[in-house]
Amino acid sequence: MDPERLDQAGHPEHDGEAPPTPTPLLAPAGGLPAVVEDPAALARTAGEFAAGTGPIAVDAERASGFRYSQRAYLVQLRRAGAGTALVDPIPLGSDLSTLAPAVTGPEWVLHAANQDLACLAEVGLAPASLFDTELAGRLAGLPRVGLGPLVEQMLGLSLEKGHGAADWSRRPLPEDWLVYAALDVEVLIELRDVLATLLTEQGKLDWAMQEFEAVRTAPPPVPRAEPWRRTSGIHKLRKPRLLAAVRALWEARDRLAAERDIAPGRVLPDAAIVEAAAATPETAHALAAMPIFRGRAQRRLTSYWFAALSEAARLDPSELPRTAPPNDGPPPVARWGDRDPDAAARLAAARAAVQGVGEQWSVPVENLLQPDLVRRLCWSPPADGDVAGALRAGGARPWQVALLSDLLEQALTVRS
Repeated sequence: MDPERLDQAGHPEHDGEAPPTPTPLLAPAGGLPAVVEDPAALARTAGEFAAGTGPIAVDAERASGFRYSQRAYLVQLRRAGAGTALVDPIPLGSDLSTLAPAVTGPEWVLHAANQDLACLAEVGLAPASLFDTELAGRLAGLPRVGLGPLVEQMLGLSLEKGHGAADWSRRPLPEDWLVYAALDVEVLIELRDVLATLLTEQGKLDWAMQEFEAVRTAPPPVPRAEPWRRTSGIHKLRKPRLLAAVRALWEARDRLAAERDIAPGRVLPDAAIVEAAAATPETAHALAAMPIFRGRAQRRLTSYWFAALSEAARLDPSELPRTAPPNDGPPPVARWGDRDPDAAARLAAARAAVQGVGEQWSVPVENLLQPDLVRRLCWSPPADGDVAGALRAGGARPWQVALLSDLLEQALTVRS
């Protein structure tokens, strides 16, 4: 699509007529390439991509929901002059470093890069620069930023759907899955160019480049202090002894899931953990009699689960978890009005200011500034009054500081 044919919001213009039906993209332009699964083929692919030109479209498929690990089970690459490559890391020992010299220098084009960069780093691949089409769509103010909707809206094409949540650890991979994977990188570079043009017209390209670099250089996430507290349905349980049972079952499940490389929810559903903790069965037989534990797989593990419950039941009161999770940040916003009315007034003013800027620039407020940073700033304003410095210390990018620091400084002067 000609980028000149976009309206001010980035939507395709149609001269008042109904938008045309998107053209289905059903097969890779150069045919479906053979999967790269041996060192010789990987070396050939490296040579082809080294000889190519321009950015490299990159994607990876994991088996989230099926496997414990977040490893890459397929890596897709596309570059002008090199075509598309589908690389299976598994038979290659999850080591694709042979590709690194050919692909590290050029810009990578990914969609939702933060979802794939970690698993790509595990196989030895990392970008020197990147362009994230999902993040670009958000900053451009586009209403839908999934890959399919973006390709349809910006390029007039429709992508195959249906395999994104598949079990990509399956071997051999079905041909229709491979077609889907190849098409995911088929038009990424064209989409990148259209979005870059749109961002330039909106005066946001520099913002986007700062955001892309922040994603590229982001440190690994810090593990949660008490990940078991994210068990679905745990809010039903309040007593420390019951929470200890949830913790014990969660940790037992996590160990088993890691050993077997199976998604934890497939080893034991969260609902089973909560029900067992609430029921406090006194014997393994009583546990096995619970409906949610009657399946064949759970019957074989009855003694394992009951041992975890028994261990929790024997804990000294001093070893029981707190009823509330640890929190190093401000209290829940609903309590601010009672605990610190001035802080509540500051937050209301700050949120209104950020919302106004978001509407002015057609950028979602969560992309203008992390909501948690706004809350922390309003709960504990910087003692030296350096709002810009506090924003930088909190991870805000230069464009965000320039756009919002003066407005937030004004908001921090508001009183109840």
